[in-house]
Amino acid sequence: GVSYALNFTVQVHKLTLQLLFSISPIFKRSPDVTKAWGTKSDTLLKLDEHDFTMRPGFGGPAVPVGVDVQVESLDAISEVDMDFTMTLYLRHYWKDERLAFRSNTNHSMTFDGRIVKKIWVPDMFFVHSKKSFTHDTTTDNVMLRVYPDGKVLYSLRVTVTAMCSMDLSHFPLDTQTCSLEIESYAYTDDDLMLYWKEGNRSLNTDERISLSQFLIQEFHTTTRLAFYSSTGWYNRLYINFTLRRHIFFFLLQTYFPATLMVMLSWVSFWIDRRAVPARVPLGITTVLTMSTIITGVNASMPRVSYIKAVDIYLWVSFVFVFLSVIEYAAVNYLSTLQERKERKQRERLPCTCGVDHPGMMSASYSEVDANTTGNYGMREENGVKRERMLVQLAMESDQITGHVGSTAYSSVWIDTHAIDKYSRVVFPGSYILFNIIYWSIYSI
Repeated sequence: GVSYALNFTVQVHKLTLQLLFSISPIFKRSPDVTKAWGTKSDTLLKLDEHDFTMRPGFGGPAVPVGVDVQVESLDAISEVDMDFTMTLYLRHYWKDERLAFRSNTNHSMTFDGRIVKKIWVPDMFFVHSKKSFTHDTTTDNVMLRVYPDGKVLYSLRVTVTAMCSMDLSHFPLDTQTCSLEIESYAYTDDDLMLYWKEGNRSLNTDERISLSQFLIQEFHTTTRLAFYSSTGWYNRLYINFTLRRHIFFFLLQTYFPATLMVMLSWVSFWIDRRAVPARVPLGITTVLTMSTIITGVNASMPRVSYIKAVDIYLWVSFVFVFLSVIEYAAVNYLSTLQERKERKQRERLPCTCGVDHPGMMSASYSEVDANTTGNYGMREENGVKRERMLVQLAMESDQITGHVGSTAYSSVWIDTHAIDKYSRVVFPGSYILFNIIYWSIYSI
Protein backbone atom coordinates (compact mmCIF):
# COMPACT_ATOMS: atom_id res chain seq x y z
CA GLY A 1 0.00 0.00 0.00
CA VAL A 2 2.87 2.36 0.77
CA SER A 3 4.63 1.69 -2.55
CA TYR A 4 1.37 2.20 -4.40
CA ALA A 5 0.90 5.55 -2.71
CA LEU A 6 4.46 6.64 -3.59
CA ASN A 7 4.03 5.71 -7.28
CA PHE A 8 0.75 7.59 -7.36
CA THR A 9 2.41 10.67 -5.87
CA VAL A 10 5.25 10.59 -8.45
CA GLN A 11 2.80 10.31 -11.31
CA VAL A 12 0.83 13.26 -9.98
CA HIS A 13 4.03 15.38 -9.83
CA LYS A 14 4.95 14.47 -13.42
CA LEU A 15 1.52 15.41 -14.69
CA THR A 16 1.68 18.68 -12.76
CA LEU A 17 5.09 19.61 -14.28
CA GLN A 18 3.93 18.77 -17.82
CA LEU A 19 0.88 20.92 -17.29
CA LEU A 20 3.04 23.84 -16.10
CA PHE A 21 5.44 23.59 -19.09
CA SER A 22 2.52 23.52 -21.52
CA ILE A 23 0.64 26.45 -19.99
CA SER A 24 3.22 28.88 -18.54
CA PRO A 25 5.32 30.92 -21.08
CA ILE A 26 8.21 30.87 -18.62
CA PHE A 27 8.63 27.11 -18.91
CA LYS A 28 7.76 26.92 -22.60
CA ARG A 29 10.79 26.08 -24.89
CA SER A 30 11.09 28.32 -27.95
CA PRO A 31 11.31 26.55 -31.29
CA ASP A 32 14.56 26.43 -33.33
CA VAL A 33 13.86 29.34 -35.66
CA THR A 34 17.07 28.86 -37.61
CA LYS A 35 16.26 25.31 -38.58
CA ALA A 36 12.67 26.11 -39.35
CA TRP A 37 13.65 29.13 -41.51
CA GLY A 38 16.41 27.17 -43.28
CA THR A 39 14.02 24.39 -44.19
CA LYS A 40 11.45 26.86 -45.44
CA SER A 41 13.93 28.81 -47.61
CA ASP A 42 15.32 25.62 -49.14
CA THR A 43 11.82 24.51 -50.00
CA LEU A 44 10.76 27.92 -51.29
CA LEU A 45 13.82 28.34 -53.53
CA LYS A 46 13.75 24.67 -54.59
CA LEU A 47 17.42 24.25 -53.83
CA ASP A 48 17.17 20.46 -53.81
CA GLU A 49 15.55 20.30 -57.26
CA HIS A 50 18.43 21.86 -59.23
CA ASP A 51 22.13 21.34 -59.68
CA PHE A 52 23.70 24.65 -58.68
CA THR A 53 27.21 23.51 -59.56
CA MET A 54 26.41 24.62 -63.12
CA ARG A 55 25.87 28.19 -64.21
CA PRO A 56 22.38 29.45 -65.11
CA GLY A 57 21.38 28.52 -68.65
CA PHE A 58 24.21 26.00 -68.99
CA GLY A 59 24.86 25.23 -72.66
CA GLY A 60 23.17 28.43 -73.79
CA PRO A 61 24.39 32.01 -74.22
CA ALA A 62 26.69 33.65 -71.72
CA VAL A 63 25.20 34.76 -68.41
CA PRO A 64 25.24 38.59 -68.10
CA VAL A 65 26.64 39.58 -64.72
CA GLY A 66 26.52 43.27 -63.88
CA VAL A 67 28.91 44.70 -61.31
CA ASP A 68 28.98 47.87 -59.28
CA VAL A 69 31.43 48.93 -56.58
CA GLN A 70 31.26 51.22 -53.56
CA VAL A 71 34.78 52.19 -52.47
CA GLU A 72 34.78 52.52 -48.70
CA SER A 73 38.41 53.49 -48.16
CA LEU A 74 41.78 53.69 -49.84
CA ASP A 75 43.91 52.64 -46.93
CA ALA A 76 47.57 52.74 -47.94
CA ILE A 77 49.85 53.23 -50.92
CA SER A 78 53.43 51.98 -50.71
CA GLU A 79 56.16 53.08 -53.10
CA VAL A 80 58.57 50.50 -51.67
CA ASP A 81 56.24 47.51 -52.21
CA MET A 82 54.56 49.02 -55.29
CA ASP A 83 51.04 48.24 -54.08
CA PHE A 84 47.90 49.77 -52.60
CA THR A 85 45.19 48.60 -50.19
CA MET A 86 41.50 49.25 -50.81
CA THR A 87 38.32 48.31 -48.95
CA LEU A 88 35.17 48.10 -51.08
CA TYR A 89 31.64 46.75 -51.38
CA LEU A 90 31.52 44.46 -54.41
CA ARG A 91 28.03 43.80 -55.78
CA HIS A 92 26.96 41.35 -58.53
CA TYR A 93 23.68 41.30 -60.42
CA TRP A 94 22.44 38.39 -62.53
CA LYS A 95 19.32 36.32 -63.15
CA ASP A 96 18.94 32.67 -62.22
CA GLU A 97 15.49 31.32 -63.10
CA ARG A 98 16.09 28.32 -60.88
CA LEU A 99 15.71 30.62 -57.84
CA ALA A 100 12.37 32.10 -58.95
CA PHE A 101 9.56 31.71 -56.43
CA ARG A 102 5.91 32.65 -56.06
CA SER A 103 5.12 35.83 -54.20
CA ASN A 104 1.86 37.69 -53.90
CA THR A 105 3.58 40.87 -52.70
CA ASN A 106 6.51 40.72 -55.20
CA HIS A 107 8.91 41.36 -52.33
CA SER A 108 12.46 40.07 -52.38
CA MET A 109 14.02 37.80 -49.81
CA THR A 110 17.36 38.59 -48.17
CA PHE A 111 19.78 35.96 -46.85
CA ASP A 112 23.18 35.96 -45.24
CA GLY A 113 26.30 34.04 -46.24
CA ARG A 114 25.02 30.61 -45.21
CA ILE A 115 22.79 30.16 -48.22
CA VAL A 116 25.43 31.50 -50.63
CA LYS A 117 27.26 28.18 -50.32
CA LYS A 118 24.20 26.34 -51.65
CA ILE A 119 23.67 28.24 -54.92
CA TRP A 120 25.71 29.32 -57.93
CA VAL A 121 27.54 32.66 -57.63
CA PRO A 122 30.08 34.25 -60.01
CA ASP A 123 33.66 33.19 -59.23
CA MET A 124 35.26 36.62 -59.19
CA PHE A 125 38.86 37.28 -58.23
CA PHE A 126 41.21 40.28 -58.22
CA VAL A 127 43.94 40.15 -60.82
CA HIS A 128 47.46 41.03 -59.56
CA SER A 129 46.24 40.99 -55.96
CA LYS A 130 48.82 40.17 -53.29
CA LYS A 131 46.36 39.66 -50.47
CA SER A 132 42.59 39.90 -50.08
CA PHE A 133 39.94 38.80 -47.60
CA THR A 134 36.22 39.09 -46.91
CA HIS A 135 35.40 40.73 -43.60
CA ASP A 136 33.88 38.43 -41.02
CA THR A 137 33.18 40.67 -38.00
CA THR A 138 30.82 40.08 -36.35
CA THR A 139 29.70 37.63 -39.03
CA ASP A 140 30.60 37.16 -42.67
CA ASN A 141 29.94 40.46 -44.47
CA VAL A 142 27.99 38.76 -47.25
CA MET A 143 24.46 39.47 -48.41
CA LEU A 144 22.23 37.66 -50.92
CA ARG A 145 18.93 39.12 -52.12
CA VAL A 146 16.63 37.07 -54.36
CA TYR A 147 13.63 38.50 -56.25
CA PRO A 148 10.54 36.49 -57.26
CA ASP A 149 11.51 36.50 -60.96
CA GLY A 150 14.93 34.97 -60.18
CA LYS A 151 17.03 38.14 -60.20
CA VAL A 152 19.86 38.01 -57.69
CA LEU A 153 21.92 40.64 -55.88
CA TYR A 154 25.09 39.32 -54.29
CA SER A 155 27.13 41.76 -52.17
CA LEU A 156 30.24 41.35 -50.06
CA ARG A 157 32.74 43.60 -48.28
CA VAL A 158 36.33 42.96 -49.28
CA THR A 159 39.76 44.41 -48.52
CA VAL A 160 42.32 43.96 -51.30
CA THR A 161 46.03 44.65 -51.51
CA ALA A 162 46.92 44.78 -55.19
CA MET A 163 49.97 45.60 -57.26
CA CYS A 164 50.42 49.07 -58.75
CA SER A 165 53.30 49.61 -61.16
CA MET A 166 54.49 53.13 -60.34
CA ASP A 167 56.73 55.35 -62.42
CA LEU A 168 58.84 57.29 -59.93
CA SER A 169 60.90 59.25 -62.44
CA HIS A 170 59.08 62.45 -61.36
CA PHE A 171 59.03 61.63 -57.63
CA PRO A 172 57.94 63.51 -55.51
CA LEU A 173 56.28 65.65 -58.18
CA ASP A 174 54.62 62.61 -59.70
CA THR A 175 51.09 61.53 -60.59
CA GLN A 176 50.27 57.83 -60.30
CA THR A 177 47.48 55.81 -61.92
CA CYS A 178 46.60 52.49 -60.30
CA SER A 179 44.01 49.89 -61.24
CA LEU A 180 42.06 47.21 -59.42
CA GLU A 181 41.15 44.47 -61.91
CA ILE A 182 38.17 42.09 -61.50
CA GLU A 183 37.77 38.95 -63.55
CA SER A 184 36.08 35.55 -63.53
CA TYR A 185 38.52 32.77 -62.76
CA ALA A 186 36.81 29.82 -64.51
CA TYR A 187 34.24 31.17 -66.96
CA THR A 188 35.37 32.62 -70.28
CA ASP A 189 33.37 35.21 -72.18
CA ASP A 190 31.44 32.33 -73.81
CA ASP A 191 29.93 31.43 -70.42
CA LEU A 192 29.94 34.68 -68.46
CA MET A 193 29.63 38.24 -69.75
CA LEU A 194 31.02 40.55 -67.08
CA TYR A 195 30.15 44.25 -67.42
CA TRP A 196 29.75 47.44 -65.39
CA LYS A 197 26.08 47.72 -64.54
CA GLU A 198 25.80 51.47 -65.18
CA GLY A 199 29.13 52.46 -66.72
CA ASN A 200 31.09 55.03 -64.70
CA ARG A 201 28.09 55.47 -62.40
CA SER A 202 28.69 51.90 -61.23
CA LEU A 203 31.69 53.18 -59.26
CA ASN A 204 30.88 55.20 -56.15
CA THR A 205 33.32 56.53 -53.59
CA ASP A 206 33.00 57.74 -50.04
CA GLU A 207 33.42 61.50 -49.80
CA ARG A 208 35.58 61.09 -46.69
CA ILE A 209 38.31 59.18 -48.52
CA SER A 210 41.62 60.98 -48.11
CA LEU A 211 45.30 60.09 -48.13
CA SER A 212 48.15 61.75 -46.27
CA GLN A 213 50.51 61.95 -49.25
CA PHE A 214 48.14 61.95 -52.21
CA LEU A 215 45.27 63.92 -53.66
CA ILE A 216 42.68 61.68 -55.34
CA GLN A 217 42.01 63.30 -58.69
CA GLU A 218 39.76 60.83 -60.47
CA PHE A 219 38.00 57.46 -60.26
CA HIS A 220 36.74 55.82 -63.46
CA THR A 221 35.94 52.40 -64.91
CA THR A 222 36.97 50.55 -68.06
CA THR A 223 36.31 47.11 -69.55
CA ARG A 224 38.69 45.00 -71.63
CA LEU A 225 39.22 41.45 -72.78
CA ALA A 226 42.10 39.45 -71.32
CA PHE A 227 43.57 36.49 -73.19
CA TYR A 228 45.27 33.46 -71.72
CA SER A 229 46.91 31.09 -74.15
CA SER A 230 45.73 27.95 -72.36
CA THR A 231 42.17 28.91 -71.42
CA GLY A 232 40.89 31.66 -73.74
CA TRP A 233 39.33 35.14 -73.49
CA TYR A 234 37.91 36.65 -70.32
CA ASN A 235 36.02 39.84 -69.54
CA ARG A 236 38.03 42.05 -67.19
CA LEU A 237 36.74 45.07 -65.30
CA TYR A 238 39.07 47.88 -64.22
CA ILE A 239 38.71 50.36 -61.36
CA ASN A 240 41.16 53.12 -62.28
CA PHE A 241 42.10 55.95 -59.96
CA THR A 242 44.58 58.78 -60.41
CA LEU A 243 46.60 60.15 -57.50
CA ARG A 244 48.71 63.29 -57.34
CA ARG A 245 51.30 63.47 -54.60
CA HIS A 246 51.31 66.30 -52.09
CA ILE A 247 54.62 68.17 -52.34
CA PHE A 248 54.53 70.17 -49.10
CA PHE A 249 55.91 67.35 -46.94
CA PHE A 250 58.90 66.89 -49.21
CA LEU A 251 59.49 70.63 -49.39
CA LEU A 252 59.87 70.72 -45.62
CA GLN A 253 61.84 67.51 -45.24
CA THR A 254 64.04 67.47 -48.34
CA TYR A 255 64.07 70.51 -50.61
CA PHE A 256 64.32 73.28 -47.99
CA PRO A 257 67.14 71.60 -46.00
CA ALA A 258 69.09 70.90 -49.19
CA THR A 259 68.66 74.50 -50.36
CA LEU A 260 69.75 75.87 -46.99
CA MET A 261 72.88 73.69 -47.03
CA VAL A 262 73.81 75.06 -50.44
CA MET A 263 73.27 78.63 -49.26
CA LEU A 264 75.31 77.91 -46.13
CA SER A 265 78.24 76.78 -48.28
CA TRP A 266 78.26 80.23 -49.92
CA VAL A 267 79.09 81.87 -46.58
CA SER A 268 82.71 80.79 -47.01
CA PHE A 269 83.06 83.19 -49.97
CA TRP A 270 82.76 86.11 -47.52
CA ILE A 271 85.29 84.67 -45.05
CA ASP A 272 88.93 85.73 -45.27
CA ARG A 273 90.86 83.27 -47.40
CA ARG A 274 93.56 83.12 -44.72
CA ALA A 275 91.00 81.82 -42.15
CA VAL A 276 91.58 78.15 -42.90
CA PRO A 277 90.06 76.84 -39.61
CA ALA A 278 86.81 78.66 -40.47
CA ARG A 279 86.37 77.81 -44.13
CA VAL A 280 87.44 74.16 -44.21
CA PRO A 281 85.09 72.87 -41.45
CA LEU A 282 82.21 74.84 -42.96
CA GLY A 283 82.69 73.17 -46.32
CA ILE A 284 83.10 69.67 -44.86
CA THR A 285 80.01 70.09 -42.65
CA THR A 286 77.78 71.05 -45.57
CA VAL A 287 79.07 68.14 -47.66
CA LEU A 288 78.37 65.62 -44.88
CA THR A 289 74.91 67.08 -44.25
CA MET A 290 73.98 66.77 -47.92
CA SER A 291 75.19 63.15 -47.87
CA THR A 292 72.92 62.47 -44.90
CA ILE A 293 69.90 63.99 -46.65
CA ILE A 294 70.51 61.91 -49.79
CA THR A 295 70.90 58.72 -47.74
CA GLY A 296 67.71 59.40 -45.79
CA VAL A 297 65.63 59.94 -48.92
CA ASN A 298 66.93 56.82 -50.67
CA ALA A 299 66.36 54.67 -47.58
CA SER A 300 62.58 55.11 -47.89
CA MET A 301 62.45 54.51 -51.65
CA PRO A 302 62.61 51.37 -53.80
CA ARG A 303 65.90 50.65 -55.52
CA VAL A 304 64.83 51.59 -59.02
CA SER A 305 67.28 51.62 -61.91
CA TYR A 306 66.40 55.10 -63.15
CA ILE A 307 66.95 58.61 -61.82
CA LYS A 308 64.15 60.27 -59.86
CA ALA A 309 63.42 63.99 -59.82
CA VAL A 310 64.44 64.29 -56.18
CA ASP A 311 67.76 62.61 -57.02
CA ILE A 312 68.52 65.26 -59.61
CA TYR A 313 67.83 68.08 -57.16
CA LEU A 314 69.81 66.56 -54.31
CA TRP A 315 72.81 65.59 -56.39
CA VAL A 316 73.00 68.96 -58.11
CA SER A 317 72.84 70.57 -54.67
CA PHE A 318 75.56 68.21 -53.51
CA VAL A 319 77.73 69.25 -56.47
CA PHE A 320 77.26 72.92 -55.59
CA VAL A 321 78.34 72.26 -52.00
CA PHE A 322 81.29 70.19 -53.18
CA LEU A 323 82.37 72.89 -55.63
CA SER A 324 82.40 75.46 -52.82
CA VAL A 325 85.02 73.31 -51.08
CA ILE A 326 87.00 72.94 -54.29
CA GLU A 327 86.75 76.70 -54.79
CA TYR A 328 88.53 77.36 -51.52
CA ALA A 329 91.18 74.77 -52.38
CA ALA A 330 91.82 76.65 -55.63
CA VAL A 331 91.94 80.00 -53.82
CA ASN A 332 94.33 78.66 -51.21
CA TYR A 333 96.61 77.10 -53.83
CA LEU A 334 96.75 80.24 -55.98
CA SER A 335 97.37 82.36 -52.88
CA THR A 336 100.33 80.17 -52.00
CA LEU A 337 101.79 80.63 -55.46
CA GLN A 338 101.28 84.38 -55.19
CA GLU A 339 103.04 84.53 -51.84
CA ARG A 340 106.03 82.73 -53.30
CA LYS A 341 106.25 85.28 -56.09
CA GLU A 342 105.88 88.05 -53.51
CA ARG A 343 108.72 86.66 -51.46
CA LYS A 344 111.01 86.51 -54.45
CA GLN A 345 110.09 90.06 -55.37
CA ARG A 346 110.91 91.31 -51.88
CA GLU A 347 114.25 89.59 -52.03
CA ARG A 348 115.14 91.51 -55.16
CA LEU A 349 113.93 94.90 -53.89
CA PRO A 350 117.10 95.78 -51.80
CA CYS A 351 119.22 95.51 -54.89
CA THR A 352 116.97 97.49 -57.23
CA CYS A 353 115.37 100.14 -55.05
CA GLY A 354 118.31 102.51 -55.24
CA VAL A 355 118.87 102.84 -51.51
CA ASP A 356 121.79 105.18 -50.73
CA HIS A 357 122.82 103.60 -47.48
CA PRO A 358 124.13 100.09 -47.71
CA GLY A 359 123.64 97.61 -44.95
CA MET A 360 121.41 94.81 -43.76
CA MET A 361 117.81 95.21 -44.95
CA SER A 362 114.70 93.42 -43.66
CA ALA A 363 111.34 93.56 -45.42
CA SER A 364 107.85 93.09 -44.02
CA TYR A 365 104.49 93.51 -45.67
CA SER A 366 100.92 93.94 -44.63
CA GLU A 367 97.72 93.91 -46.62
CA VAL A 368 96.00 97.27 -46.39
CA ASP A 369 92.28 97.53 -46.66
CA ALA A 370 90.91 99.30 -49.71
CA ASN A 371 89.35 101.99 -47.53
CA THR A 372 92.73 102.70 -45.89
CA THR A 373 94.57 103.10 -49.18
CA GLY A 374 91.77 105.06 -50.72
CA ASN A 375 91.47 102.37 -53.41
CA TYR A 376 93.14 104.68 -55.82
CA GLY A 377 94.99 103.55 -58.87
CA MET A 378 93.30 100.10 -58.81
CA ARG A 379 92.85 98.54 -62.18
CA GLU A 380 91.88 95.21 -63.65
CA GLU A 381 94.37 93.27 -65.73
CA ASN A 382 93.42 90.07 -67.58
CA GLY A 383 90.21 89.81 -65.54
CA VAL A 384 92.09 89.72 -62.21
CA LYS A 385 91.58 92.37 -59.55
CA ARG A 386 94.64 94.10 -58.16
CA GLU A 387 95.00 95.44 -54.65
CA ARG A 388 97.59 97.87 -53.44
CA MET A 389 99.95 96.26 -50.98
CA LEU A 390 102.08 98.52 -48.84
CA VAL A 391 105.54 97.13 -48.39
CA GLN A 392 107.65 98.57 -45.68
CA LEU A 393 111.32 98.35 -46.17
CA ALA A 394 113.27 98.87 -43.02
CA MET A 395 116.97 99.22 -43.50
CA GLU A 396 119.09 98.83 -40.45
CA SER A 397 122.44 100.54 -40.64
CA ASP A 398 125.48 98.60 -39.68
CA GLN A 399 127.49 101.77 -39.40
CA ILE A 400 129.31 102.86 -36.27
CA THR A 401 126.24 104.61 -34.87
CA GLY A 402 124.32 101.25 -34.80
CA HIS A 403 120.79 102.77 -34.97
CA VAL A 404 118.09 102.68 -37.61
CA GLY A 405 119.30 104.87 -40.30
CA SER A 406 116.17 105.39 -42.40
CA THR A 407 112.86 103.80 -43.37
CA ALA A 408 111.49 103.67 -46.93
CA TYR A 409 108.03 102.80 -48.19
CA SER A 410 107.22 101.38 -51.61
CA SER A 411 103.98 100.06 -53.11
CA VAL A 412 103.70 97.06 -55.39
CA TRP A 413 100.75 95.31 -57.17
CA ILE A 414 100.03 91.69 -56.32
CA ASP A 415 97.34 89.20 -57.46
CA THR A 416 94.55 88.84 -54.82
CA HIS A 417 92.80 85.94 -56.62
CA ALA A 418 89.32 87.36 -57.14
CA ILE A 419 87.79 83.85 -57.36
CA ASP A 420 85.89 84.52 -54.14
CA LYS A 421 84.45 87.73 -55.55
CA TYR A 422 83.29 86.05 -58.72
CA SER A 423 81.95 83.04 -56.77
CA ARG A 424 79.67 85.32 -54.74
CA VAL A 425 77.78 86.00 -57.98
CA VAL A 426 78.34 82.87 -60.07
CA PHE A 427 77.28 80.28 -57.46
CA PRO A 428 73.95 81.90 -56.42
CA GLY A 429 73.13 82.84 -60.01
CA SER A 430 73.76 79.31 -61.28
CA TYR A 431 71.73 77.73 -58.48
CA ILE A 432 68.80 80.06 -59.05
CA LEU A 433 68.89 79.25 -62.76
CA PHE A 434 68.92 75.53 -61.96
CA ASN A 435 65.87 75.91 -59.69
CA ILE A 436 63.97 77.81 -62.37
CA ILE A 437 64.65 75.08 -64.94
CA TYR A 438 63.97 72.25 -62.46
CA TRP A 439 60.60 73.49 -61.19
CA SER A 440 59.44 74.54 -64.65
CA ILE A 441 60.08 71.00 -65.96
CA TYR A 442 58.81 68.84 -63.10
CA SER A 443 55.93 70.95 -61.81
CA ILE A 444 54.01 70.68 -65.09
